[in-house]
Amino acid sequence: MKRITTLLLLLTFSFGFSQTSQEIIIEKYLTNGAYKNHYTTHGWEDNINQGIEKDSTIAELWQNKALPYWKMKKYDVAVSCYDKAVFYDRKNYLGRRGYLKCIFQKDYKSAIADMEAAEKEFGYGYQNDHSYPFYISLCYLQLNDFKKAEQVLQKDFDKTVKERGKTWIHFLDLFYMGIIQYELRKYDNAIYYFDRALAEYTEFSDAEYYKGLCLIQKGDKSKAEAIMLKAKKDFERGFTINEDDSFYEPYPYKVNWHMAKWTIPNYKE
Repeated sequence: MKRITTLLLLLTFSFGFSQTSQEIIIEKYLTNGAYKNHYTTHGWEDNINQGIEKDSTIAELWQNKALPYWKMKKYDVAVSCYDKAVFYDRKNYLGRRGYLKCIFQKDYKSAIADMEAAEKEFGYGYQNDHSYPFYISLCYLQLNDFKKAEQVLQKDFDKTVKERGKTWIHFLDLFYMGIIQYELRKYDNAIYYFDRALAEYTEFSDAEYYKGLCLIQKGDKSKAEAIMLKAKKDFERGFTINEDDSFYEPYPYKVNWHMAKWTIPNYKE
């Protein structure tokens, strides 16, 4: 009995030591190391590399090692680091890798595979306030599979309305459903979704602009001109897609006003 008790204490001590060891490394090389530096500086990288030398199985180190590479558009390097994070902590990083592949790397087929696998293995999830199906739909939109994009996003809308109510659908989700309808050439449907997005975000310049494109297709150029000119002013005031990472990467269909202004009826500089 004494030997069994001693063995259990040793096992408990060993397990506790292993966990504490990783926490010590994270505290030393991340909390009090890399995080004391900006991620673009060598201090960030040097601290993380030292932590990895101590224990290369800590997913959080690999995730942070990848961070500057995403922001500097070194996507192949970023993915190679992030793959390690997914390997050591699949539950926390698989869906996130899919999001990063969608918004940053723009590897849409691989992004779909990651997020579908994450949902299958770990359940319905979110990244940056939007669901996996939202990003999967966005990927299909970028692959020009508009019907599939519509199907995935509509299913997500139905789930949200059933569980939380109509008001829980985010204005950006509504905007992209409007874009999908525009690409399907269902202009009245597109206007309906753009109007719903604008009801939540009244100065949303991108929604205003694409609503204007729909009005042009419907032959109402005077209304199109008015709303598109308003969109340009709202954009100049900073009202556009405002997701956290949109400062680093333009989201799909974000209006490029250097080109867009030439589509405004009777536009003059």
